[in-house]
Amino acid sequence: MALEVYWTEFSERELENIFEYYKNKVSFNVAKAITDGIYNEVLKLEQQPEMGQIEELLIKRNQDFRYLIYKIYKIIYSINYSEGKVEINDVFDTRQNPTKIERNS
Repeated sequence: MALEVYWTEFSERELENIFEYYKNKVSFNVAKAITDGIYNEVLKLEQQPEMGQIEELLIKRNQDFRYLIYKIYKIIYSINYSEGKVEINDVFDTRQNPTKIERNS
């Protein structure tokens, strides 16, 4: 059974910020390629939602979070089988301080 991918407002903003950063610093084409790559990586979760590893830095939360890696980005997500969806919670630049991942998403 395929699950639906749902992006939270926070994760959508993070993806938009990534796009804007690369558009302004490099080029539109590079920005599009990176954000398209992140988006396409997430689509794999529709068929294989448990493919990502458990995010240890968020283990104390009530919800289980997993992650995928795309280039330098960690895509944080959770699975809600009862609603039939995978929720993308954050797209985190791994060059940042790892504890920053604990920010509210």
